Amino acid sequence: MHSLAGTWHKSMIQIRARPNSQPSAVLSDETSAAHIFTRTMHAGRRFTLTEVLMWTRRDIYWFLFLAIVPTALYVFLGWEWLTIPWVPIALVGTAVAFVTGFKNNASYDRLWEARQIYGAIVNSSRAWGIMVLDFVTPKHAQNSMTAKELTNIHVRLIHRHIAWLHALRFQLRQPKAWEHMIKVYNREYRRWYTVDEVESTLDDAMHGLMSEEELLLLKGRSNLATQVIALQSKDLRGLLDKGLIEDFRHMELEKMLVDLYTQQGKCERIKNFPYPRQFATLNLMFTKLFTMLVPFGMLGEFAKMGGGFIWLTIPFSALVAWVFNMMEKIGESTENPFEGGANDVPITAITRTIEIDLREMLNETDIPKPLKPQNNILM
Repeated sequence: MHSLAGTWHKSMIQIRARPNSQPSAVLSDETSAAHIFTRTMHAGRRFTLTEVLMWTRRDIYWFLFLAIVPTALYVFLGWEWLTIPWVPIALVGTAVAFVTGFKNNASYDRLWEARQIYGAIVNSSRAWGIMVLDFVTPKHAQNSMTAKELTNIHVRLIHRHIAWLHALRFQLRQPKAWEHMIKVYNREYRRWYTVDEVESTLDDAMHGLMSEEELLLLKGRSNLATQVIALQSKDLRGLLDKGLIEDFRHMELEKMLVDLYTQQGKCERIKNFPYPRQFATLNLMFTKLFTMLVPFGMLGEFAKMGGGFIWLTIPFSALVAWVFNMMEKIGESTENPFEGGANDVPITAITRTIEIDLREMLNETDIPKPLKPQNNILM
């Protein structure tokens, strides 16, 4: 199973003094935060027919070939024994419909749960921002503190949270053996959009958000997002010891960190536990079997009509096979909501939305722009 974690860990010690890289999607001043994170990754009204046909054109060629061969043998060589009664084929098709429907429902549940989790991360991140600003005060501090020193603490806690968001999104984009972005039709479709977690590096995203000492401390850790939260907890304990946080407020802030761990764990469960392979295999095998049988059933039906109607076997067989195959591929493209496909949860755009909100809470002026869909694909 391929992993990018080693590359990221190595890059953590190569912090370069350069501006934060911008995700490669086109940016727009007019795109509001609320508009961004209510969308899934395809942000248009629908996929166009051209997009769908280009995505499935190899399958269409194969279905046409499967229909042409038996039809030509029937017509030119008189192999009438190639026909199969439609009843057993229809029974197989019914089974395929049930299994495919089950898979698509389960795949949609995984996608929708992932979207709900990131919605919770949005809410918790905003809550973290206001709690840091209002709970961390010098009211009971053991030593006097200037306003600038207090502001630096607020910035440190909030910027570290933004770093956690970046670490999490990069981890969720790590390719897994069961994901489908390696397939040729998905690689081709990637020409229409870019995935920032593939095109850039984690050290670029985290540059300026944490100190070099902290970044070096994270070097070699297997789960960077987990360790960033641990650093937050350690920092809170230090602030408690200095009297900058009361016991009750410290407990509330720690509860917020526990909630963030909970949401991270939910994301990792979806990412690291695939749709069960036995069901995926069964669905794929049944669909392929059905698409191969369809031309032989259609052959007998159109042969009964006589004359040149036999050649209608080719387009109608390809059409029926294409419909069932499309249902299978829709479920396939939905089952892994963090792999970087066109139907995934737009975690890059959601992260940018949260970053904008938190930086505005700090009254910063150098604020990145919201992400705009690129060819109707929002990452």
